[in-house]
Amino acid sequence: MKSVLLQPSYLPWMGVFGMIDIADVFIFYDDVQFMKKTWQQRNKIKLQNRPIWLTVPVLKKFGQNINKIKINNSINWTKKHWEKINQSYRKAPYFENYNTEISQIYNTDWDYLCDLNIHIIKTLSELLMLDKPKFMKSSDIKGIDGKKTDRIVNIYNRLNIDEDISGPAAKDYIDLLKLKHNDIKLYWYEFNHPVYPQIGVDFIPYLSIIDLLFNTGEKARYYLKEGYKDYLKLDSIF
Repeated sequence: MKSVLLQPSYLPWMGVFGMIDIADVFIFYDDVQFMKKTWQQRNKIKLQNRPIWLTVPVLKKFGQNINKIKINNSINWTKKHWEKINQSYRKAPYFENYNTEISQIYNTDWDYLCDLNIHIIKTLSELLMLDKPKFMKSSDIKGIDGKKTDRIVNIYNRLNIDEDISGPAAKDYIDLLKLKHNDIKLYWYEFNHPVYPQIGVDFIPYLSIIDLLFNTGEKARYYLKEGYKDYLKLDSIF
């Protein structure tokens, strides 16, 4: 059973949804420390032929876990974000197909960043018509201890997971031998960003998935699959 363990991010890029499409279990790693000015609270869209950031304002205390981070709703960020999205994509070929569902995100009151991100990811997975995995939160798996790889192993052992799919960034902290000793196969996920029809002059990669959705509609999943068709590379230690 293949699992992805990933921190919930805001309006994620294509690669995240490729991982969702191939996982049997997708675990939102929400009880690890929040890092400011990362994908956890921001992402990029294309406006007037350049990438711009959309950032969710938060109320942060040092050392807080992701699932404890509150949104700073004294700033009218939902209105600003939707206005920028509307301005960016209202002329895109498939904007009208999806704007109702996505605008609803910004017509909802959100208290916690984690709840917002998870809702967005699940909503976009539906719109992309993905082979959705079982979604879980790590914070809901009680009695798990350890740090870094030990904690991952303990989570996987609890859930009877024997295959892990991780992105390149995980190479900095995953202990391969610990996975091997627990009979957990490790695959490195590689995503080759495809070029797709995009409004504007020059193609800009690594934007939020909504750029793909508004520009390509039902073909979005085709481009997604193109990006991860050679996605799994078993680590040589196994």
